[in-house]
Amino acid sequence: MYPVIRFVKEIVKFRRAPRLGVFDTHVSHHRCWPIDIDLWRELNNGRTLTLYDLGRVVMMYRCGLRPVMYENQWGAAVAGASIRYRRRIKMFERFEMRSRLLGWDRRFFYIEQALWKGEECANNVLLRVALTGPSGIVPPRDAGLAAESPPLPDWVTAWIAAEDTRPWPPRF
Repeated sequence: MYPVIRFVKEIVKFRRAPRLGVFDTHVSHHRCWPIDIDLWRELNNGRTLTLYDLGRVVMMYRCGLRPVMYENQWGAAVAGASIRYRRRIKMFERFEMRSRLLGWDRRFFYIEQALWKGEECANNVLLRVALTGPSGIVPPRDAGLAAESPPLPDWVTAWIAAEDTRPWPPRF
């Protein structure tokens, strides 16, 4: 089940937060609740990705994308993800989520997010996100951002190149 109450809480909590620069980091704090766990009483990997939605949506709003998205009836869709899990987040543990935009190319935004327990990174995700409209994917240049994309980090461009070699549709 999608955490609608958490989503509303995040929107309300940050509705008056200072606007972020396009490449600033959005930071939010959370707790692993019993509804978030798997059989081993730790944060479920699927729920981790759902929680990342919360941070990503609020980050996009705080960067100024909300008005242009609403005005144009655009949505945002994850078009790819690569995640690393390194530390367990156990039931009732608190954690911090950090979300930031790394840059974009002609079709996609590239967003990095991480969950932190104190000074330790528990997991980290790289996402390829597309703005979508009635005609399909909206080029990032049409989002009206007041900045140019910096060059993407080498590890991101390597991931993009690897994804470009992946067959689609998959061959089973």
